[in-house]
Amino acid sequence: MATENENKDSTAEESPLLTVFRKEAHDTMLNRINLASAFKLSPEELRTEIENFVFDFAQERRAQITKREQVAIAREMVDDMIGLGPLELLLDDEAISDIVVNGPFQIYVEKKGQMQLAPVKFRDEAHLMQIAQRIAHRVGRRVDTSSPLCDARLPDGSRVNIVVPPIALDGASISIRKFSKKALDLHSLAAHGSLTEEMVGVLQIASTCGLNIIVSGGTGSGKTTLLNALSQLIDPKERIVTCEDAAELKLQQPHVVRLESRPPNIEGKGEITIRDLVKNALRMRPDRIVIGEVRGEECIDMLQAMNTGHDGSMSTVHANRARETFIRLENMVAMSGFDLPSEIVRAQIAGAVNMVVQTERLHDGSRKVTEIVEVTGITERGDIQYQHLFKFVPLGESEDHKVIGRFEAKIEQPAFLDKAIVYGLDKQLLNLMRTAIDKSGGEKKDDEYVY
Repeated sequence: MATENENKDSTAEESPLLTVFRKEAHDTMLNRINLASAFKLSPEELRTEIENFVFDFAQERRAQITKREQVAIAREMVDDMIGLGPLELLLDDEAISDIVVNGPFQIYVEKKGQMQLAPVKFRDEAHLMQIAQRIAHRVGRRVDTSSPLCDARLPDGSRVNIVVPPIALDGASISIRKFSKKALDLHSLAAHGSLTEEMVGVLQIASTCGLNIIVSGGTGSGKTTLLNALSQLIDPKERIVTCEDAAELKLQQPHVVRLESRPPNIEGKGEITIRDLVKNALRMRPDRIVIGEVRGEECIDMLQAMNTGHDGSMSTVHANRARETFIRLENMVAMSGFDLPSEIVRAQIAGAVNMVVQTERLHDGSRKVTEIVEVTGITERGDIQYQHLFKFVPLGESEDHKVIGRFEAKIEQPAFLDKAIVYGLDKQLLNLMRTAIDKSGGEKKDDEYVY
């Protein structure tokens, strides 16, 4: 990992002489070095070799550059050869959660919820395309003018989207959603203020009891992070099958089978969709199925899986409110080609989904679990019945523009109390809800909502 001084040297405004030396050193290295032999070295060995080359080259040219500048240039060369070029420094920065490349000379990062221009850039469009293609090739995909869109992942599980010309009019675009190298659990998220310890306890009991959980939220709201945290609650003895577009879930259990979709090849053949994966997962004797994200026709297969004994299954859905999750699921069932009356579809949803956990990215950049909704059944009219176990209520803004609010609980006896009784967790569940109600004002409320 780069030191703080290396980061400063490689990102600060540099002199024209240093820019010229960097280009000359890079061009000379390509002519002198045996690339076939170089790629056989470990990254550490290669970096040492390149550092020695840069030092010798500086001596040969009598260049007036510091040792730190030489080390920074050597790192850039190694990153260009086997890494992701100028993106490597940003990927090493744990404070950065998103990296957005808008052409070769404009790179933005998100730090602490705020977007800012990064002090690094690519040499030119060709350099950017080289790195984009390297990302795609590492996961067996391609990105070029004939296939200008690509979803991929980095070795650490970070999600990548690449768009290149002619679709991207101002040069190739790369969007990277980074994930923390340290897997966050629910207690860690509670320590960051994303939810309360009482909410953590209720979610733990819900997972143990095998409730089917949908994590919903908008783009960048932390759905995948929360799904990863929830997946840590699954019993290690259970067989889990995951289905994803780009594998980014980090399940810690020993009995996991990971499936990943595949786009069509240049002839338009060989595509494997999420729906194909979910259908096949049902034949693999899973105890639980975890779907990275439900976007379309695979929704009907997920609901059927949840309704046919695969209790404790999980997925994420794009929705801005918990209630909108039901609307999204109903619309996606319609996309699957099944011409079913809405009351039948809603009955299917109510029978499959037990809980919706809503995440939201607030305007101050913080991410919170804003709703935990429990599905309680179906009405005589065919509407989905649900109730809020927890809800985040904003109360204002602090002097430093941070959102102030509280997590409210109003339901003393959740509907899944009968399942908690089976597992001997009913008293613990009731104590958690009573404590949460007391902390949020002590007002009990048993209102139910319908969709």
